[in-house]
Amino acid sequence: METVHLVIKGNVQGVYYRASAKEKANELGVKGWIKNSRGGHVEAIASGNKEQLEKFIEWCRQGPKHAEVSDIVVTKREEENFNDFSIKK
Repeated sequence: METVHLVIKGNVQGVYYRASAKEKANELGVKGWIKNSRGGHVEAIASGNKEQLEKFIEWCRQGPKHAEVSDIVVTKREEENFNDFSIKK
């Protein structure tokens, strides 16, 4: 398993981004969390195999219908284990 930290930039708050990302993560079997961060970004930690993470990151580049993603910063992290994919407040 691999773990990555994502910072998703653009118009990504208030557009159902976190809930849609949780649905996609559950569909792909990705574990971790997602939250809104200061500055209007969305931040996530995602763990899964290489294929799962590639598909999740690719989805994150588009996001849900009303999102306008301008950039994603992906940083590899030390492996972390999660029981599920959750939305943090």
